[in-house]
Amino acid sequence: SQPDWVSFPETEWIRSNISAPIRWNEQVIGLLNLDSATPNHFTAAHMERLIAFAAQASVALENARLLKATHQQLGELEALNTVSTALRGAHSLDQMLPILLDATLAVLHATTGAIRLYDPQRGEMQAVLGRGWFTQRSAAFQPGQGIVGHVFSSGKAHISRELRFDPQADLQGEQIVPAGWGGACVPIRSAEAIVGVLFVAVELPRELSASEVQLLTTISEMAGTAIQRMSLHEQTTRRLQHLMILQTIERTISSSLDVRLTLNVLLDQLITKLGVDAADVLLHAPATHMLERAASLGYAAGRQQPLRLGEGLAGEAALERKIMTSHADEQKNSAKAALQPLSINDFAVQIAIPLVAKAEVKGVLRIFQRKAFSPDREWLDFMEMLAGQVAIAIDNSQLFVGAQRSNLELALAYDTTLEGWSRALDLRDKETEGHTQRVTELTLQLARAMGLSEAQLVHVRRGALLHDMGKMGVPDGILLKSGPLSAEEWVIMRKHPEYAYEFLSPIVYLHDALEIPYCHHEKWDGSGYPRGLRGEQIPLTARIFAIVDVWDALRSDRPYRAAWPDEKVREHILALAGTHFDPTVVREFMRMI
Repeated sequence: SQPDWVSFPETEWIRSNISAPIRWNEQVIGLLNLDSATPNHFTAAHMERLIAFAAQASVALENARLLKATHQQLGELEALNTVSTALRGAHSLDQMLPILLDATLAVLHATTGAIRLYDPQRGEMQAVLGRGWFTQRSAAFQPGQGIVGHVFSSGKAHISRELRFDPQADLQGEQIVPAGWGGACVPIRSAEAIVGVLFVAVELPRELSASEVQLLTTISEMAGTAIQRMSLHEQTTRRLQHLMILQTIERTISSSLDVRLTLNVLLDQLITKLGVDAADVLLHAPATHMLERAASLGYAAGRQQPLRLGEGLAGEAALERKIMTSHADEQKNSAKAALQPLSINDFAVQIAIPLVAKAEVKGVLRIFQRKAFSPDREWLDFMEMLAGQVAIAIDNSQLFVGAQRSNLELALAYDTTLEGWSRALDLRDKETEGHTQRVTELTLQLARAMGLSEAQLVHVRRGALLHDMGKMGVPDGILLKSGPLSAEEWVIMRKHPEYAYEFLSPIVYLHDALEIPYCHHEKWDGSGYPRGLRGEQIPLTARIFAIVDVWDALRSDRPYRAAWPDEKVREHILALAGTHFDPTVVREFMRMI
């Protein structure tokens, strides 16, 4: 409405008034008001000026609002960049989680918070890290229990003005919460599932604002992706470590029939590479059906009477032929305690792994941990594989038979591990999922057509499976970038063949498989990388794989382009014969497809 002037009763000091609305985008956002003690003081000219001032005020207010919003957005972006930069500097999950929590608390100007991750083995939320009063020991939560379990199960953020009086709180599980504290708990979500929760608490009268909760949610989403990638990286690293342990044991077995030497190498690998506190091996004497200690490491081994099958945890594992675990609390009230060679006060956990070969129990491997330890399925599977390897070594030492079978089982274990690596690499780089399996099969077909022997094809298969192993050394920001790479990023990306050589060359049995990971980006005319090899300087297996790799890549969808038709890919490969590719291999490839 149009502004007008109003006269007030004589009894009040205001004798006249004029008001004008402050509008922005046809909406009233304020009022500009003038009062006077003089009756009929304001005129039409005053009204026109006031309308003009109101228009200027609306622009100024909107500019101030936009400036405030811009500053807030810049602050949030800076905070996210701070957390992102901190996460990129981590090299393991144990290193990442403290960085994540501390960076989150810093950007929210808080001092109290926690990260809880879901443990699928136990089916509960475990307190992995805390700051402030969250550092006090707290109970584990089942999904749906308390605020933590509720957020995990629902997948929705939970905001509480005061935690102690929150209807979702579990008073027994959350008794560490002091009075006068509120906060927010948000889910940590990876691409596949919710993996945990991120909790930030503040002391009243402060309350987290809606924008702060949104920022916390965004950070938790970043954290979920980072945790998933780091978990995949650690899984690959563990498998590489497991493979190197298997290779060390295999080399020892191959070089000596001295079972004592093999067992000592086994125990040394368990303690130095897997972080086991102590371990020993009890060998089965078939004539007496007794288990006698043959090697030990990590504790002062005193004299111990042999154990019969069925006696003690080791005897039970041998009799049942399955892995068995015992905790210190269980041992205190068990008759088995008298049969243990170690004080239950020294070791919290004992794991007994039977060594079985050719359906016969050869002995038991015992592992001791001073702290609580719950092995996951992957750890148990590896120990079963390792135990089988050691059992075969014992059997070979005793009977000097089965050497060829042992080597075959090890080769199968190696190849299975390589396939696991390739699947982990495909999972890490979503845009090439399934690529490794396809190019491996097609490379083997082309290599056979080129006349390579079956012995050579074994190394061709391994090299194809591991062709992109070097990308584990390329940062996610470059490897998973959806747009084109900068010149500096290409310099890093082109290092992945060298990274593959550095990762794999220490593994002796992979030496003959290195040609493809190391040389598949070399070009026939010498313009490739990393060494600029030319013509037949490039290994034949790498020349074969290079064509198959391009064929599969161009026929697959990418975020930045659709898959090419087969005919277009054929024309492209033919056009590169003599420059990029070996013309002879190109001709055979075209004939084959």
